[in-house]
Amino acid sequence: MTLKQQNNPITEVDAVVIGAGFSGLYMLYRLREAGFSTKVVEAASGVGGVWYWNRYPGARCDSESIYYNYSFSEELYKEWTWSSRYPEQPEILRYLNFVADKFDLRKDIQFNTRVNSAAYDEEQNRWQVQLDSGELVSAKYFITGVGCISTANLPNIKGVDQFKGGWYHTGHWPHEKVDFTGKRVGVIGTGSSGIQSIPVIAKEAAHLTVFQRTPQFSVPAKNRPYDPEFIRQTKENYQEIRRQMRETPIGVGAQYRDRSILDDTPEERQKVLQEAWDKGGWHILFAYNDLITNEEGNKLVADFVRSKIQEIVKDPETAAKLAPDHYYGTKRAIIDTDYFETYNRDNVSLVDVKKAPIQEITENGIRTADGEYELDVIVFATGFDGMTGSLFKIDIKGRDGVSLKEKWENGAQTRTYLGLTTAGFPNMFMLTGPESPSVLGNMPAAIEQHVEWVSDCLEHLRENNVAVIEPEGKAEDEWSHHCRELADATLYVKTDSWYTGANIPGKARGFQIYVGGYAPYRQICDEVAEKDYEGFSLTVAEQTTPS
Repeated sequence: MTLKQQNNPITEVDAVVIGAGFSGLYMLYRLREAGFSTKVVEAASGVGGVWYWNRYPGARCDSESIYYNYSFSEELYKEWTWSSRYPEQPEILRYLNFVADKFDLRKDIQFNTRVNSAAYDEEQNRWQVQLDSGELVSAKYFITGVGCISTANLPNIKGVDQFKGGWYHTGHWPHEKVDFTGKRVGVIGTGSSGIQSIPVIAKEAAHLTVFQRTPQFSVPAKNRPYDPEFIRQTKENYQEIRRQMRETPIGVGAQYRDRSILDDTPEERQKVLQEAWDKGGWHILFAYNDLITNEEGNKLVADFVRSKIQEIVKDPETAAKLAPDHYYGTKRAIIDTDYFETYNRDNVSLVDVKKAPIQEITENGIRTADGEYELDVIVFATGFDGMTGSLFKIDIKGRDGVSLKEKWENGAQTRTYLGLTTAGFPNMFMLTGPESPSVLGNMPAAIEQHVEWVSDCLEHLRENNVAVIEPEGKAEDEWSHHCRELADATLYVKTDSWYTGANIPGKARGFQIYVGGYAPYRQICDEVAEKDYEGFSLTVAEQTTPS
């Protein structure tokens, strides 16, 4: 229903969902199927979420494609065919458009619109969501599907505005192709987007200069086209694929080997790690069951990967610069296609900006403490403000006008219940929010679990005439403590990464992800629901009697 207030339209719906990526599309589908009026608000002009914006050269997913999709519909799964093991961005975007078309989702999505604010109205028990179009959306339920790594981090480097050439951020790439032919290109950053884009840019550019602050571990993807027989077998095996997405630690087919790395002899260990390297992808992470908790064992795996870098990169000085000195697997597990091989090209050079920091961007390029590098194009592959960044971009206010940013002390003290909800913000749900497993695995699997839990919850509330659901403070404190306790037993917390917020200057350090695995987390959430939403306060709607 649309009303008018002060000449601005007001739309009333059961639920408003922010974002039309993997989360928002499935949330819309589930709620609409359950009979809830739903409006999705999306800043882009099309569906896709991060895959709409991340169009940089070489952009592709790092989960195998047969798992990097929805599994809720066998018909959908069998209608779509992936071309390769790790599909590139255009193919993933085509898939999400295919899903939107198949289920006619666009009619309930408002594109080219940003959410300025969302405030909980305690008198009406409704969320008032203000859009940049001037429209107000009034909804019983406020659901965020804004993504964990979707707010681009552009470093505050002096002089960007005076650069005469073109500059781009990998997270907001132009829709048209950027031509690097004959250009002197500088790439700042060697995280996942840098490692994916650098080999592709190097093939076009006259010269590529990579500005690296922190070297990264990366293993070969070993990407390959799928043959028709593999596709046929996979589609026939739909039920098993779906089971693996729901019941394995990170939502893919791989399982941890039931063995500590320290149990093997050096010869056995070398053989196991070499086999995992040859398979490509995330297999090294699963070679042993204690990689993230065993400091001595982790060092052995890190040494193995460093030895591979030394084998691949011909120049010893460059190989030494590329050798990471942190724990393996405690930053985002990166996979690549010819990343280290690219440094053997004559037109590629590596600059260590930890040793000689970038001082400013000049009219003609980048000046470090060691000198100036003349460039025609600069690419910022500097990642994202992870976990809380996209939520904080919206002015979200709960009870008593307290903002989410204030409650979480600007990220210093993130507190949630199940990574789905937070006290003081009734009828609000965060899809793959902080303190959920989210980014430590295959995101579509995490998203499906969250969407299905939220949808089932809203149906339960409707059936039982519950007007308000809100986590109790005690349950929230216990969950946040549990998440920190699990994280503190791992090596994740001993490594600076975007997981801990270390990539954002001034951001409070903390590890805001549940590390217990997808399958145990699913079981916990199911048990909470089975116990009549234990840990939540449920307020039944007042019954009105006819006069």
